[in-house]
Amino acid sequence: MWRVLIVEDDPQMRDFFAGCVLRSDQLCLVASTGTVLGAIAFLDDPAQGVDVLLTDLGLPDGSGLEVIRHARRTHPECEPLVISMFGDEDNVLASIEAGALGYIHKDAAPEDIAQTILEMKAGASPISPMIARRVLSKYLVLQSKSPTETVEYAQIATKKIASENIKTLLSGREQEVLELIARGFSYAEIAGLKALTVHTVQTHIKSLYSKLAVHSKSEAVFEATRMGLLQPPDSDRQTQ
Repeated sequence: MWRVLIVEDDPQMRDFFAGCVLRSDQLCLVASTGTVLGAIAFLDDPAQGVDVLLTDLGLPDGSGLEVIRHARRTHPECEPLVISMFGDEDNVLASIEAGALGYIHKDAAPEDIAQTILEMKAGASPISPMIARRVLSKYLVLQSKSPTETVEYAQIATKKIASENIKTLLSGREQEVLELIARGFSYAEIAGLKALTVHTVQTHIKSLYSKLAVHSKSEAVFEATRMGLLQPPDSDRQTQ
């Protein structure tokens, strides 16, 4: 079982993530706290072990970046994930530079939380293509002396990352919702077909919009088709 430490100052949100972890028979909640001090105290306890760190960045006594860095120093086997808000790309980028492997949105569906953690432990990095491009661009600008080489290498590396992570980019439920969107179903119709609430469908759509770095249904369908997550419309019609 993977041991999980949660660092979140909002008690309701902390309980929400704790509940998501406890529902999985492959995850074990070892502690939850709302402060940097509490997290560091746990990480410094030689009797404790942690495999996964879920941390918010805005904590009352400091930044979650401190927790990420401390976890990486004291528990090299620990893999951090940031608890993020939509549209918080700059902070997510800073957290990845500090050692985080990805992020989970605060309004992600409960069934997706544990799955994202398990996918990370299996080798995936839950970040959107947009974040991946920004990380690569920033790193390569610092490392390369030739602007031309930087651009060319960034393009190659971005394509490589996309191809390696394409199968784990969306959760199973997000893929199902995406396919129904592409077929023209409304939110209410998708909710009925999948036995979900409309709010849950909207949450899945927000999440896949973020991962695909798009802002509308048409953009999502276009980008997903380009990335190989959907069959082109013509191919889909031929199979019907």
